[in-house]
Amino acid sequence: MTQPAFVLVRPQMGENIGAAARAMWNFGLDHMRIVAPRDGWPNQKAVAMASGAGRLLDEAQMFDSTADAIGDRAFVYATTARSRDLTKPVFTPEAAMADAAKRIGSGQQVAVLFGPERSGLENDDIAKANAIISVPVNPEFPSLNLAQCVLLTGYEWRRQSDETPAVDLELAGTEVATQIEIEKLAEQYEARLETAGFYFPHAKAEGMKQTMRNMWSRMPLTRADVQLLHGVMRQMVRWKERGE
Repeated sequence: MTQPAFVLVRPQMGENIGAAARAMWNFGLDHMRIVAPRDGWPNQKAVAMASGAGRLLDEAQMFDSTADAIGDRAFVYATTARSRDLTKPVFTPEAAMADAAKRIGSGQQVAVLFGPERSGLENDDIAKANAIISVPVNPEFPSLNLAQCVLLTGYEWRRQSDETPAVDLELAGTEVATQIEIEKLAEQYEARLETAGFYFPHAKAEGMKQTMRNMWSRMPLTRADVQLLHGVMRQMVRWKERGE
């Protein structure tokens, strides 16, 4: 097993089961277990809501009790937004899934419990878990929809193996300008502005030039940007010459 089992404990609405399946599949999770669904199983409303993730519902394992659903797991996390009178480590979803990845990497089998929509997991369910996952939500409105909680946890799981950079610069077919290209652009503007008498008074000229050089170096210019700015200056010079 290379991923955690997501265990839906006594889910009440087929729509939420389907939405949870869809959320799981968004992040590459397909090991769903369901404990005593209120409206029975199979559930056509769950299938309709899954919208492309129906395979998860077809392959979902059904259990009569939470204990049965996690019996083969070495470590279990229980999701809850409420404080409990139980002594257990409490993780954020991010920290929990990082911990889960390490445990799975070492050969342990892991599960995450999600409670029914109306009241969440009961203390008897949470007592069977090794740790708690608590989402840092608005304390005045801490209730999360079942599928929302699954989505948040699934997203954090995906982050453990996904190598997508946090920030990516789309260059739209061009390349980042080289230092020499930026230097030539700076030289052109400096020379033209010098001719136009921009650097005045003379005592402040060097400081003004340094400020402009610093501005060029801060700008994330592409080669297309540099070409455009060269063209702007050339056209302004031509316009001035025609005006004379």
